[in-house]
Amino acid sequence: MSARELVVLGTASQVPTRHRNHNGYLLRWDGEGILFDPGEGTQRQMLLAGVSAHDVDRICVTHFHGDHSLGLAGVIQRVNLDRVPHPVTAHYPASGQHFFDRMRYATAYRETVRLAERPATGDGCVLADSGAYTLQARRLSHPVESYGYRLTEPDGRRMVPGRLAARGIRGPAVGRLQREGVLETDGRRVTLEEVSEVRRGQRFAFVMDTRMCEGALELAEGCDLLVIEATFLDEDAGLAEEYGHLTAGQAGLVAARAGVRHLVLTHFSQRYTDPDAFARQARAAGYGGGLSVARDLDRIPVPARV
Repeated sequence: MSARELVVLGTASQVPTRHRNHNGYLLRWDGEGILFDPGEGTQRQMLLAGVSAHDVDRICVTHFHGDHSLGLAGVIQRVNLDRVPHPVTAHYPASGQHFFDRMRYATAYRETVRLAERPATGDGCVLADSGAYTLQARRLSHPVESYGYRLTEPDGRRMVPGRLAARGIRGPAVGRLQREGVLETDGRRVTLEEVSEVRRGQRFAFVMDTRMCEGALELAEGCDLLVIEATFLDEDAGLAEEYGHLTAGQAGLVAARAGVRHLVLTHFSQRYTDPDAFARQARAAGYGGGLSVARDLDRIPVPARV
């Protein structure tokens, strides 16, 4: 199991099919699990994918259409039934508070887990800053208020062995230099910057129901892994605009403009039967990086650092 991977639980849009469940995606990130858009049937898909309620630390809902949120009630109750030992935090559009409340208390059950609510209240808002990553939300363009999410790992530093050797720094002295940022050795002052280089933090974005908009591009900018809806094929661009969605070509264009390393297309309309058509149209739009046309129960690793 990769320390950083996307577990795909469902890939259908409004109507599930024989082969595609409603939405659901779990991002594993260094021991933490972030569940995105749990649609109807997510509990069962978790079972099939080997995902436990104990794996869920955050729940992120982009908007309150049923295919993105009807599984909330079951997931919240399962987290409590299994007595998950850690707190769980839920993020969702603040304008949909009444929908979230209905899902949270849809039926009677015993609450055993502390569920914190941290709704998105403005464009570009920071929802969490754990030190290990920052989670932000940006407004998208859909008939109901919808947010996309972006996870950003802070930049770090990578020690360069040749530079350390040239300055005679080895053993415990390396750790001391990393902790303190400066080291006195053989009468010389060596700084961390002299013997290391920037290690760019990884970035992940989750962009669901939206038309082409600045928010989608900003969320995707420089991402190592982008999960994005491609509800329609390009020949149905008029329908995509009318109902607030992207085509496969538009999703590919977002990824190309944003410099995405690996693109995951998902949220497919039931009207299409050829998954390869989505990949062809994303490529035709100019995207040349890694590409996955998501299938239920896929596991897609976050690309290794460059």
